[in-house]
Amino acid sequence: MPELPEVEVVRSSLEPLLVGRRITGVQLRCASLRRPVDPALPRLLTGRSITATRRRSKYLVLDLDQGPSCILHFGMSGTLIHNPGGLDSPARHDHLLFELDDGAVLSFNDPRRFGLVVMDDYDSCSLFADLGPEPLQADCFTGAYLAGFKTRSRRTIKDILMDQRVVAGLGNIYVNEILFDCGVRPRRRMPRVSRAECALLVESSRRILTEAIEHRGSTVSDFLDGIGRRGGYQWRHQVYDKVGEPCGHCGSVIKLVRVGGRSSFYCPSCQD
Repeated sequence: MPELPEVEVVRSSLEPLLVGRRITGVQLRCASLRRPVDPALPRLLTGRSITATRRRSKYLVLDLDQGPSCILHFGMSGTLIHNPGGLDSPARHDHLLFELDDGAVLSFNDPRRFGLVVMDDYDSCSLFADLGPEPLQADCFTGAYLAGFKTRSRRTIKDILMDQRVVAGLGNIYVNEILFDCGVRPRRRMPRVSRAECALLVESSRRILTEAIEHRGSTVSDFLDGIGRRGGYQWRHQVYDKVGEPCGHCGSVIKLVRVGGRSSFYCPSCQD
């Protein structure tokens, strides 16, 4: 699933190509995504101009000159690709095609159909109602904020960081990498995470996410940015999806456990 860095990379790669462009038509080729696409969406978008792009958690937002914004989520396998010369024929899983006034076509492709595309007001969108602070917001996501969960939850630190109500945008790839960076095992219960470790986890989150954005995100299966480029941060992963491989720091074998139903990778020597 594209996580915060991947969605931010899609946004930044598309922004100079989309802002100021007018949507001249929308082809809805398949409405059965995670939430059925409103059949009125083509009508609501046609004729609108894109005025800005932004990201909230793992959602991409296209602001328009009139009416609500277009909000997209990529689910497990979604991509949004700018095709500057248009499309001779749509790909098999191109569910939505946005035709632009410069002849380009923006294609939303989602083989597993867990993504969504909705029209809603950004400030009152129900999708954002329960989201926690952004991990890159230094004034909101702090060590003191995270330490507040020490007395409020006995869940594992992995579950806490994966909870979008606690912090919005982190997913399995980057939580594994953050925990390794801080020397904390994914099964450690929140009351056993020290305040100093909470501060370290927050600092590590910002640094790793920033580095991942600089390297265009992680392509571990099919992620592409808005102009069809693969990410490069997967080559910097320390533990994610490396079960059975030697730790790059100490040589111990990377292990796998299940936490909250998700695969969790850790080094038994570097993390406790």
